[in-house]
Amino acid sequence: MKSSYPIKRFFNTSGKIYRELGLKDKLDTMDDDEKIKTLASDGMLVKRPILVGKDTVLVGFKEDEWKTALNK
Repeated sequence: MKSSYPIKRFFNTSGKIYRELGLKDKLDTMDDDEKIKTLASDGMLVKRPILVGKDTVLVGFKEDEWKTALNK
């Protein structure tokens, strides 16, 4: 695995589907396989943007993180 982020970080917590599924209350009790299957079930659950580089994975946009990663 390239990322050290917890799987929970890849969820679009602001999205309509996230709220409709009540994932805020469910994620802490789900195992990693369940989380991955849930993410894979609907692209609208995935937080964007995602950058996967040789030695870098970034999820969501935080300007300072992106500047640092892209200026290596």
